[in-house]
Amino acid sequence: MAIQVGLSDAEPMNLNTIVLDQGAFRTWYEQALPRVYRYLLVRAGHDVALAEELTQQTFVEAIRRRTRFDGRSDAVTWLCAIGRNKLLDHYRQSGREQARHLRIAAQWTDTDANLWPQRENGVAVEAALAELSGEHRIVLVLRYLDQLPVREIATIIGRSEKATESLLSRAREGFRRAYGDVKQ
Repeated sequence: MAIQVGLSDAEPMNLNTIVLDQGAFRTWYEQALPRVYRYLLVRAGHDVALAEELTQQTFVEAIRRRTRFDGRSDAVTWLCAIGRNKLLDHYRQSGREQARHLRIAAQWTDTDANLWPQRENGVAVEAALAELSGEHRIVLVLRYLDQLPVREIATIIGRSEKATESLLSRAREGFRRAYGDVKQ
């Protein structure tokens, strides 16, 4: 896959070439880093240290797996997918009790209009999510923020589809209650 590493009209380079050329890599890295970091920062509940660590792990993993990049997506999209997997790995490793510290700042959007257009609603959503268990929070984020199908969520969290649907239902109900308490 050809990747444009600069803002000029220069010939695009593939990922292997970029990694081997120190200047091209620095340019590509400096352009991709802010987007990957912001993506992870939001999903890590604005935990700066965690987002920085995951961003670093994402780039290390991307360099290791660069030959697997098939170019079906933008390189930054590919990096964000790696980052999301790193976040999920972190969640699994930290255990369910520690996962409650994971604060996800949600920016809930619909295809046509922003469902949370006012900042105060975003703060209320974040507070409501913070009230949920880590397991409930992560399935809601995977379903509504990352827009993953139930089948894929089930695979990620290691449950059956029926168990995942049930978990999502309980998570939505928990969110409704927590959101109602926050708004009052």
